[in-house]
Amino acid sequence: MIGNELAIDFGTANTLIYFEKKIVLNEPTVAAFDLETETPIVFGTAAYKMIGRTPDRIQTICPVHKGVISDFEVAEQMLRSFFRKICGYKMFKPSVVCSIPSGITAVEHRFFEDVLKCAGARKICFLESSIAAAIGIGIDFAKPHGTIIVDIGAGTTDVAVLSMGGMAECESIKTAGNDIDEAIEKYVRRSRNITIGLKTAESIKINIGSVVKTQLSVSMKAKGRNLYNGLPEIFEITSGEVLEAVEEPLGLILKGIQGVMERTPPELMGDILTDGITLVGNGSKLKGLPSLIHKRLGVKARYATDIEGCIVKGAGQVLKNIDLLANTDYQVRQLRDLMVD
Repeated sequence: MIGNELAIDFGTANTLIYFEKKIVLNEPTVAAFDLETETPIVFGTAAYKMIGRTPDRIQTICPVHKGVISDFEVAEQMLRSFFRKICGYKMFKPSVVCSIPSGITAVEHRFFEDVLKCAGARKICFLESSIAAAIGIGIDFAKPHGTIIVDIGAGTTDVAVLSMGGMAECESIKTAGNDIDEAIEKYVRRSRNITIGLKTAESIKINIGSVVKTQLSVSMKAKGRNLYNGLPEIFEITSGEVLEAVEEPLGLILKGIQGVMERTPPELMGDILTDGITLVGNGSKLKGLPSLIHKRLGVKARYATDIEGCIVKGAGQVLKNIDLLANTDYQVRQLRDLMVD
């Protein structure tokens, strides 16, 4: 009988699973379904490769939208498939710690619980992603000292001020990495009358995206479809244009961070001014983001050592030691109260 404890970061873009002291799965949160038979074909990486390249009878579905579950059945089947990848077809009824956004409602929280139960989880514990990230990167926030974590994912941006093991202030902003991709797609459509897919927009963001002006502008070629004649077209886009395209969603993210800081007590803000902002999540990989935050908000920012895996690793540490937060002031969702048999 294999071990039966794992941690899950069930995100909008990617699902990470921590099992036996390591990340054993990191795949896109995407499923491909055959509409004629109403059965799943593949999940994860294989399904992600099909986006925009499938016939009418095959549909790709992302069961998590803006940090919450939007398709219950697909989410359940996906998690069940991921569990089988880890353990084969052995009996596997794991105890699970799952990270969730801080701003979800009671109904959305219940959806996560029900999906995990139906996928085979035996006991379930939920942990806010900001708390998990702080544990994963080794921040000691049990003492009376302010720490601010900004988790920019694909669907949401979670901003939390931590102190004495709890969240003094937090906000979940419904603007994140996917909105930046959509902004690039809309810019190309508006400026060149060319339509591109969100995967192409994401590639542009990753390769030449920058949120600060630089003396040397870089460019790349991308492919799309001309809206006038319907024919394929290759076009060139520069980093300066990407900066212009992403200005609106970035402004909303920065406004959300500023709002949390405005509500933070002065003593904790003094600690934050000294230590700076810690950035986690794949959406924070935009070039120059720490510099932009420092310029706009007056607070230094830095990337965490493991911006993608720190959340699931932190959840895994809590899984191995459920009393990790026992002596802190973690009042948002008590761990023991959320252990569902």
